[in-house]
Amino acid sequence: MSQRNPFKLFVSHVWQDQDDYFRVFEYLESTTNFYYLNYSKPAQKPAGTKEDLKAELRRQIEPAETVIILSSMYEDFREWIEFQVNAAQAMNKPLIVMERFGTGDVPDWLRDRADEIGEWNHRSIEDAVRRTARHEDTNRWEVIEFDWPTEEGKD
Repeated sequence: MSQRNPFKLFVSHVWQDQDDYFRVFEYLESTTNFYYLNYSKPAQKPAGTKEDLKAELRRQIEPAETVIILSSMYEDFREWIEFQVNAAQAMNKPLIVMERFGTGDVPDWLRDRADEIGEWNHRSIEDAVRRTARHEDTNRWEVIEFDWPTEEGKD
């Protein structure tokens, strides 16, 4: 992935600071050679009605290639998270639903709508974005080196 063609992301939010929202970007920033644009703008809460808020969320979701939904917000902000899921699906955006941080669980309603369930590690998030946004192969091979014992006195 080059800087000239970054992944376009939207991460669910509810117009206020949330730890998991910031945590997603901490994990993404810890990857190498992974470039993205964040289209979610929780600080840009428009004045007006609930419909104005929904219209702004649609504008933020529309340019994204994939949408990351934070399941940790579902219990307290169900209406807003369900709206974002439904809006993304109406726009045919793939959904990555992040497990609740620390517990690993995902509410059934979100699990049923997810294209992928994301775990809280930078590789899982990066790979899920690559697969859902651009259908990239994300197979990785770990190389493990062993120190083999040497025999004394042999050349």
